[in-house]
Amino acid sequence: MVRALAVLVVVAFAAAAAQGADARAAIETYFGRLSGVQIKDLVIEQTFTLYHPDGLHPRSTGEQRVYVKVPRRQRIEQTIEGAREVRLAVGDRVWIRQRDGKTYEAPPSQREGERTYLLVPFQRTADDLLAEWRTFGIRDTVAHVARVRGRAVTVLGAQPGDRDSPSVWLDEEYGVVRFVTREKLPTGETLVDLALSEHRPIAGGFFFPHRQEAFVGGKLLMLIVVRSVVANINLADELFDPDALRRGR
Repeated sequence: MVRALAVLVVVAFAAAAAQGADARAAIETYFGRLSGVQIKDLVIEQTFTLYHPDGLHPRSTGEQRVYVKVPRRQRIEQTIEGAREVRLAVGDRVWIRQRDGKTYEAPPSQREGERTYLLVPFQRTADDLLAEWRTFGIRDTVAHVARVRGRAVTVLGAQPGDRDSPSVWLDEEYGVVRFVTREKLPTGETLVDLALSEHRPIAGGFFFPHRQEAFVGGKLLMLIVVRSVVANINLADELFDPDALRRGR
């Protein structure tokens, strides 16, 4: 079953963010740069490809329409191999409407991955953001500067050469270009690495990654290619209503 893997925190850091206090100041500076930008909701159209465990050969493909409404509401309508499924996340709770029309609330074991509320930095403070990162095991007092595709980025949570610790890689203009966590999967604990690229502006200084690659244990699991992103269309609250979802809406 496909879940939203786009763990997206679109925030920029100054390259000098080497300590927690500096990171907080850098986030606040970025928020100030976006003070004239308002994003209340997003509609994302994207395709995805799932890969075999070898990470080399495509297994299946599908399409997703993702609705995001700030704060912390998300609806994913996906079709894979002709079967449709809807996943609704409100805060920390997730509901799933299966292909057979049945709707149920997901247990905690099925809620991981419903993190697209991290997609926009609006309506949160620097402390909120750092606290969210800490829940992924990211140490906000450890950082260094690296280069990705010729651009300087701040790596928060890992020392140079450390490829195993949870970390956030941040470009001062594009925001997150990589998000690394350790996850408990049925096969055991492993490294999950989300690489984000092809960032494009959608509103003011707000950039969105149009290519997302998820690696598990160093092997490609999913490739997402975003076809379009539209902001601020005043999404109806009913789209995020669990009772409406049960009624098939």
